[in-house]
Amino acid sequence: MSAGDRREFLQGSLAAVSAGVFSGSSASAGGGAADERVLNLALIGCGGMGGNHLSLLSQRRDVQLKWVCDVDAERLAAAAKTVELNSGKAPQATDDLRRVLDDKSVEAVFIATPDHWHAPAAILALNAGKHVYVEKPCCHNIREGRLLADAVARSGKKLQVGTQSRSTEFVRAGIERIRRGDIGEILVAKAWNSQRRRAIGKTEPADPPAHLNFDAWLGPAVAVPYRSNLLHGVWRWWYDFGCGDIGNDGVHDIDVALWGLGVDGHPARVACLGGKSVFDDDQQYPDTQYSICEYPTAGSPEGRTKQLIFEQRIWSPYVQEGYENGAAFYGTEGLLVMGHTKGWALYGPRNKLIEEQTGGMDLPAHHTNFLTAVRQPETRTNADVDAGRFSATIVHLSNIAARTGAVLQFDAEREVITNHEAANSLVRRQYRQHWAVPAGV
Repeated sequence: MSAGDRREFLQGSLAAVSAGVFSGSSASAGGGAADERVLNLALIGCGGMGGNHLSLLSQRRDVQLKWVCDVDAERLAAAAKTVELNSGKAPQATDDLRRVLDDKSVEAVFIATPDHWHAPAAILALNAGKHVYVEKPCCHNIREGRLLADAVARSGKKLQVGTQSRSTEFVRAGIERIRRGDIGEILVAKAWNSQRRRAIGKTEPADPPAHLNFDAWLGPAVAVPYRSNLLHGVWRWWYDFGCGDIGNDGVHDIDVALWGLGVDGHPARVACLGGKSVFDDDQQYPDTQYSICEYPTAGSPEGRTKQLIFEQRIWSPYVQEGYENGAAFYGTEGLLVMGHTKGWALYGPRNKLIEEQTGGMDLPAHHTNFLTAVRQPETRTNADVDAGRFSATIVHLSNIAARTGAVLQFDAEREVITNHEAANSLVRRQYRQHWAVPAGV
């Protein structure tokens, strides 16, 4: 998503809150229904996407933000001020998420930390009896995804992954067209991420600023020296802390593509070519990437597969098929092309335009779906843990294939790479001794 699209998205979300517009729920910023009790929430990670959550949640009358948590003292103070200004109540503030999890009055937490904290923090919260909204990708590696799913099952709590396309009306309408067979059988889905990112430069280790608790920021990850191009935001380009842009913006499009393709589970084979074609800087992930994932199809002739393709150019701010970021679904009787923040178009035989719809991303609806699921046990979250980890696995396998140059054979049941020992070692990660390391890693 470009900077302009991000501004448009956030402005639209804030406008929706002010108007009390929440898809699929009676809850609104103006106050929930009479039988809807106020939920006590906490936000862990107050910058970036956490700031978007903060702005929206602090204006809702059906929730109370009791805690804000961030390792950057300046961000933490600003977040607490925003909550007090918007809600009239000052939250408690801390740089230690354990204080949040120890508060039994907190029913649900929103986790918007860097990627390396997503699964560890979510698992700790589930173990503490909290419902969890966690940003994408929901795990930094494949093994953490499995452990997160186990924690959800063990706790009985609800989990929502921050892929808000799953709650956005126009996206859901497009997927419904696919589901009802409007373009026939879907054999191939393609997702893409093409936009202009900035180089992060080259730096040397330095002392962290006084307002940053860098040790807490590192958490369970292997300790490395602070660098000025490590945070904020730029952590996503480093192996130890992020998943590249495929795990940042790309995972949104991958999630929609996987949803429409209609496969359930992990791919059986993955190939990915990628590298740094443009940026001469410290970032470790590819700026150019092309991945192909094959899925076996139950009940189809032996050897028949479905394909999910992902392509990325984070130096190329040009649209393809009308969208900078998007997904296309290739069926036996037509084509549906979707931009996850813009709309979609459905084409039938002879490329005839059959139907189209425009729209914007609806983060408030994704919040409302989660909060409704917390209140009503029978309600499912739109982006549950399996949806989140299946799309994250594509991210991780693609990155592993790009790093190793291997075509990967993946055992979906055991969640291991069977044909490349070095690649299989990357299904997990290394941790330092730390209280947040998940059991079973």
